[in-house]
Amino acid sequence: MLSLNFKTYGQGNPIIILHGLFGTLDNWQTIARQLSEEYLVYLVDQRNHGRSPHTDDFDYSLLAEDLKDFMDNEGMSQATIIGHSMGGKTAMQFAINYPEMVTSLVVVDIAPKAYKGGHQEIFDALLAIDLKKIESRKMADEQLMIPIPDFGVRQFLLKNLTRDKEGGYRWKMNLPAIYNNYQNILATILTDEPYTGPSLFIRGGRSGYIQAEDESLIKSIFSETQIVTISEAGHWVHAEAPKALLSAFENFMVSVTK
Repeated sequence: MLSLNFKTYGQGNPIIILHGLFGTLDNWQTIARQLSEEYLVYLVDQRNHGRSPHTDDFDYSLLAEDLKDFMDNEGMSQATIIGHSMGGKTAMQFAINYPEMVTSLVVVDIAPKAYKGGHQEIFDALLAIDLKKIESRKMADEQLMIPIPDFGVRQFLLKNLTRDKEGGYRWKMNLPAIYNNYQNILATILTDEPYTGPSLFIRGGRSGYIQAEDESLIKSIFSETQIVTISEAGHWVHAEAPKALLSAFENFMVSVTK
């Protein structure tokens, strides 16, 4: 059993937020602080990310089991689960495996289908950095400029870079394990029975992660779902349109508590 790294905010009914690929719990701090006015919010680093333990094995069945162990350790019998991208798939798998532990499910910009991928350039760029020769974060950023020209994406990725106690730098995330298990991250969510609890899928209008044709698949697995599109957001909905995301969440919570 892994002991996942986490932070808490506020008090009230529990919400657990799960970040996406290459992310950490810090990515959701702004949203967590807003939600903490009404809820007890847990931000969790998933395995092989942030400050949580590293393992060679990495798939959604393990991530769902990690979440169950985490809730058991914290004495939580139920919680609202919010997951973005990879975290959204973890949340889906958890809701399917342990529906009695989920009061409501919120999935941000990911469908339960298998994806073709699209992170090879990022993997190549990160794996090409010789951390033994990195003397500053700026040096790492300069090495990423050509393969990853988007400043925001580089800054997101470089949040994983941290100083080593013995000098130099290291990745917080378990980059080799993430790379070796990438196909597991892209995989479909499998279930024999639909999840019948209340669920909300939030789609970024400028993102291609949830297509119109995916709606029938979503509704076949998550039978009591709402699908909301935030037109001004891309894939990182929580960073690009936090107010709209919070509004969608609040409307959803009102609808499920009537």
